[in-house]
Amino acid sequence: MRFIPLLAVAAAAMVAVWLPQPLNAQSDDVFAFIPVGGRTLLANVIASHPPADEMKALAAGKRTRDEWVSYLKAHTTAITALQSLTDKELLTLADYLSFNMPLPANQMPTDASKLPMDGRDFALEKCEGCHVITVVVTQSRPKEHWLGTLHKPSHIGIKLTEAQREQLASYLVLNAGIPIDQVPEELRAGGASY
Repeated sequence: MRFIPLLAVAAAAMVAVWLPQPLNAQSDDVFAFIPVGGRTLLANVIASHPPADEMKALAAGKRTRDEWVSYLKAHTTAITALQSLTDKELLTLADYLSFNMPLPANQMPTDASKLPMDGRDFALEKCEGCHVITVVVTQSRPKEHWLGTLHKPSHIGIKLTEAQREQLASYLVLNAGIPIDQVPEELRAGGASY
């Protein structure tokens, strides 16, 4: 009978390995060369304690990526954490918001790690499971090509909804194409690609 509890512990440990990393670990890990995703960017905004009405507007908003970009630029005075974002980070945040907002009424998590996963999370969880992440993040491709790859027989079995595939592809369009010399040597793919 001792065998069953050990299996449960082993199974729990295996599941924990596949869960997204905590937000604070993402920037300190071996994958720090991969740009942060919208979840981390929004978590940083939340951590800056913007006015409650601004947080409510973020959580309740339904906008396209371009509309979010305009909105965020117009609110940099009230949401001061936005002032330090690069143009690419602002676009990544806006893209994330367009896929994940609005949250259910009054559901902005106080624990930012409970925010919906972003494209970076999906890349690390789903792509890294089969091949070195460098195969993905060093390629600069249009969204249609990323989606084409994600719909090939070799990738269609990956457990992602269609909206998550779209979000992953969108993140990669904005943030992939990382020069190989910025990739830690142990993660270089040796020229592999799709």
